[in-house]
Amino acid sequence: MGAQEGAVGRRKDGGIEMVSKLPWQSGVVLGVAGYAAMRYGLGWFMTTFGGPTGQALGTSLADGVYAPVAWLMLIACWLAALISFLDSRRRQHLLAAQTGLRSLSAMDWREFEMLVGEAFRRAGYKVQEIGLGGDDGGVDLILQKDGNTTLVQCKQWRTKLVDVRVVREMYGLLMHHRADAVKIVAIGHYTDDAQRFVHGKPIELISGDALLAMVRECQAATRQPKQV
Repeated sequence: MGAQEGAVGRRKDGGIEMVSKLPWQSGVVLGVAGYAAMRYGLGWFMTTFGGPTGQALGTSLADGVYAPVAWLMLIACWLAALISFLDSRRRQHLLAAQTGLRSLSAMDWREFEMLVGEAFRRAGYKVQEIGLGGDDGGVDLILQKDGNTTLVQCKQWRTKLVDVRVVREMYGLLMHHRADAVKIVAIGHYTDDAQRFVHGKPIELISGDALLAMVRECQAATRQPKQV
């Protein structure tokens, strides 16, 4: 189904925010390419193919009229690359710092969502973080993999069991947004009613032990030397 209608949390990002979601190396390359295109490439194109009007505009571009714009583009892309780099380092640190359920419980809710998102990202999913941006409507992450869309809710409850009401709400969101599956991630466990409700439905209940296993698998993969 792929959540084709009523997409969750769809909002327009600004330019810097869009680039900051890319690998930081991409931001560096985009900055250089954008600067070169605005500072030199556009003027050459207009002079060569733009006719009399384009030649006049191309001459002004060649004289550096839009050089400040080119510099702004370069700076914006490199700022986004820095944000991406720092964000990547923070996520790596969150993964490396986890030693058990106690460390999972010690994080604040934003860090917990980031950690869960990073674990799924390293499992091959494309991850969109919804809860970190504000009102989540019950959905914290959207996962994309193999053409399927999965909605994720994170519950960092230290002692309280996740009851069937939460699971029913997520099932309603799955139907409303026409997603393919739901995952609910909690540090603790689920009530018997919640576990009975998911039977035969595309809903996975991930407990703290299962999440910790995912995290440790990511940690082990990070420690393994890369094959040449």
